Amino acid sequence: MKKIVVLGSTGSIGRQTLDIVRSFPDEFEVIGLAAGNNLSLFKEQVKEFNPKHIYCINPPTDAFPGKNFTPMEDMVVLENVDQVMVALMGSVGLIPTLNALQAAKSVALSNKEPIVMAGGLITEYADRYGGEVLPVDSEPSAIWQCLRGEDNDILRLLITASGGPFRTTPLDEMASVTPEKALRHPTWQMGKKITIDSATLMNKAFEVIETHWLFKVPWEHIEVVVHPQSTIHSMVEFADGSVKAQMGPPDMRLPIQYALFYPTRLPNMMIPRLDITKPHSLTFDPLEPGRFPCFELAVEAGKKGGTYPAVLSAADEVAVQAFLDSKIGFMDIPKVIDRVLSEHDSLPGDKAEDFLSADSWATERATELTGG
Repeated sequence: MKKIVVLGSTGSIGRQTLDIVRSFPDEFEVIGLAAGNNLSLFKEQVKEFNPKHIYCINPPTDAFPGKNFTPMEDMVVLENVDQVMVALMGSVGLIPTLNALQAAKSVALSNKEPIVMAGGLITEYADRYGGEVLPVDSEPSAIWQCLRGEDNDILRLLITASGGPFRTTPLDEMASVTPEKALRHPTWQMGKKITIDSATLMNKAFEVIETHWLFKVPWEHIEVVVHPQSTIHSMVEFADGSVKAQMGPPDMRLPIQYALFYPTRLPNMMIPRLDITKPHSLTFDPLEPGRFPCFELAVEAGKKGGTYPAVLSAADEVAVQAFLDSKIGFMDIPKVIDRVLSEHDSLPGDKAEDFLSADSWATERATELTGG
């Protein structure tokens, strides 16, 4: 029985992770759960899964009698923990991820920000201490699955993007985009932050950075292609021209289950299947230059390295929330990020403190710029 910790248990990925646990009650023991402020749902999860260790923000007194209130960075290194699901949001996932890897744990990583911020440090910890990073994000998971069993030269990693709700919107109408419109993703059901990041294509740039570090592939061998149907989650082209693709309905439970059971694939009828008895169209388009300024800003920050990616991630988080709060317009998001990046003096990025310091500075500066 695999003993797991789920960080971010009340979020979208955390809830779906626990769906998988429910489907295989004899395969998992939940050792720890950590959440934010959704106390009502968290209480239900604690009651159902009965973890010995819990963590949440500002818990009421005596809300969880008999439980060990354990900080996340300590929970992940408990001796009896086999695997950690990091399904948090933002930079808060960095230290638990590094600690888990230092303790040689298996880390199923859904939280993009840690590896965007500090990809080099995370992969160094995995290599040095014997931990492993298992991608849960749909597109890197697809690449991971396509590479399984291969020992051949890679020509290209092709990351697919739906193009979001504004793939064909006239450019002169983009400035008037409202939060309500931006939250209507055409194929995926996700949280608000990642949905806006998908509309700006920041999310896709994060995946480029994530892919670079996870698979140790040069930047020039990673490409993004617009695939509106979201049926192919990513592809790998090998030196001989052969292309492998991972396909399926847009549902996160399959990559979650793949990471939890890797390298075994088990049947689970809760996960929707690709229905090939119905007609399917698979179309591909190149990214339209200038339509998604966040994408270009983010990839450039990733290539510059140092603490620029940490600043990128923090500034984006603040700018997206400001847009959702109607403090800035949709096309102001890249302007805020660009301004913060241009003002940053990069730190070496050889220790966690560098990234957390850059994150803190960028959060404060972006908040000033957005009138927070």
